[in-house]
Amino acid sequence: MTDQEGDEPDPAHSCNAVVQRNIRDVIQARKKIERRESASERIARKITELAGNMGFAYFHCAWFGIWIAFNLWRGEGAFDPFPFVLLTTVVSLEAIFLTLMVLVSQNREAKLEEQRADLDLQIDLLAEYEVTRLLCLVSAIAKKLQIDETEDEDLRELLTTVRPRDLLKELETLEGEKAVP
Repeated sequence: MTDQEGDEPDPAHSCNAVVQRNIRDVIQARKKIERRESASERIARKITELAGNMGFAYFHCAWFGIWIAFNLWRGEGAFDPFPFVLLTTVVSLEAIFLTLMVLVSQNREAKLEEQRADLDLQIDLLAEYEVTRLLCLVSAIAKKLQIDETEDEDLRELLTTVRPRDLLKELETLEGEKAVP
């Protein structure tokens, strides 16, 4: 099927098989993580999702407006006369619980972000290793073809294997120098 001008390509067929497999793997990993959520984490996530939209804000504006208007209209017979102590208490309790739910959700997200960062690091390290190996192969091919590359300082550095612990030591050294005035 050919794409006509203005038509969007079919996303199911626009990616190669490796990309599609990777996307499916990521979706499966997310579903697995969601299944491992405890009941309290699930509740906190749902409450945070509910509280984090404009509908929630509009509802509260309407609720506060009705509460205040009704109590002002009732005057002496109001169940929560001015200065609305009951409303203040309810709102304070709601704020406390919403804050706790947000903190639970943020802690969960921080754990997930740490896992993603670890995965990214592992993939980066693997890619670094693979690129170094490829450079070694290309260098060997260049030698076999008698192409002189010995003058390229950058290439010689790239041919050395990078170890994370060496990078961490260098980072600590540079940060230590930066900290000392």
